[in-house]
Amino acid sequence: MISLKGPISSVARVSQDQPGGLWNTVLLNDSLTIANPSPDRVVLRFLGDWTLAEPVYAWDALQRDLAGRAGLQQVDIDTQALGRWDSRLLVMLKQIQCYCDQQGLKLDLEQLPDGVHRLLGLSRSVADRDLSHSEPKALGLVHRIGVGALAAWQECVDFTEFAGELILAMGRLLRGKSRFRWVDLFSALQAAGPEALPIVSLIAILVGAVLAFVGAIQLQMFGAEIYVANLVALGAFREMGAMMTAIIMAGRTGSAYAAQIGTMQVNDELDALKTFGIPVIDFLVLPRILALVIMLPLLTIWANLLGILGGMLVGVLVLDLSLLEYLTQTHGAIGWDDLAVGLVKSVLFGIVIAMSGCLRGLQCGRDSSAVGRATTSAMVTAILLIVIWDAITTILFNRLGI
Repeated sequence: MISLKGPISSVARVSQDQPGGLWNTVLLNDSLTIANPSPDRVVLRFLGDWTLAEPVYAWDALQRDLAGRAGLQQVDIDTQALGRWDSRLLVMLKQIQCYCDQQGLKLDLEQLPDGVHRLLGLSRSVADRDLSHSEPKALGLVHRIGVGALAAWQECVDFTEFAGELILAMGRLLRGKSRFRWVDLFSALQAAGPEALPIVSLIAILVGAVLAFVGAIQLQMFGAEIYVANLVALGAFREMGAMMTAIIMAGRTGSAYAAQIGTMQVNDELDALKTFGIPVIDFLVLPRILALVIMLPLLTIWANLLGILGGMLVGVLVLDLSLLEYLTQTHGAIGWDDLAVGLVKSVLFGIVIAMSGCLRGLQCGRDSSAVGRATTSAMVTAILLIVIWDAITTILFNRLGI
């Protein structure tokens, strides 16, 4: 009789099916039998249902029994008496398979159902993941600086290439050879224009009011509260109107572009467009670029007016300035050159916002978390470029005396 080290509830029954006692069969927990038709071979026969709800034989006990058989060279699997099965059977078979690979044993799986065969084959085709949680090696300062420099250089290369593709796409559009849908442009104009008015209006009024309060604190010391109108008007027209509108659109519209195109990347829609010979830049990017370039200057003009309105409310209601006096001072403080400065900045901001959103969307990976990373990266990149271009244009206009 064969002695097994299994669970206490296991039932062992030995039957001699061949002369000489070579075919000894042991019943393990009414779910598995193990037989040895020859000293170097065992047959594992699965009985009944092998599901998560059934009390089947444990792998640890079966492993101890297989390890205790000296001279074992082959393990056969018999599933003729198998009933219903689910992942419980697959886990057991995978454990047997791994054990045989480690011990150099031959495993016969010819009698397995076709579904089990396919799933086991799939599990073998997937490389085992390294689940170790070793601490990453600390990198030196020079190495980190070098990696950051290379990443920044690659970002510049990507933006330059993307800008070149946009210029070529714009040339095709002007020649009438672009794969471009006007309905997409109108939809993008609606999303980047009228739908953004509420949030732009609110921020513009608050920014104008804040500028008035900040200026009033210092100007009241000299009895020059009336110059709050000059401060608010110049600040709104030359700087804050365009910049605050651009930052709002970067968080609202630029990130939306990245999410939309990134989701299309995940769903293989971009590959489908390329398969049909439709240029992605013309079909997806160009309408969004044009929409922001058209709408951002208009939103900037609206934000300038509401910024002056916010400062006027503070000047009239808090500083006790007359309405006519405030409007007269505002009219004398600003000119067409101030309006032009803000509009030029808004056009540049619209370009960098749309480019950042579309580029990050095209660079998105193939999973849902990649869409989130692309959206965050688009907003951060757009805001960074807005600040950089604002500084460059401000210095340039100052040098030109504008």
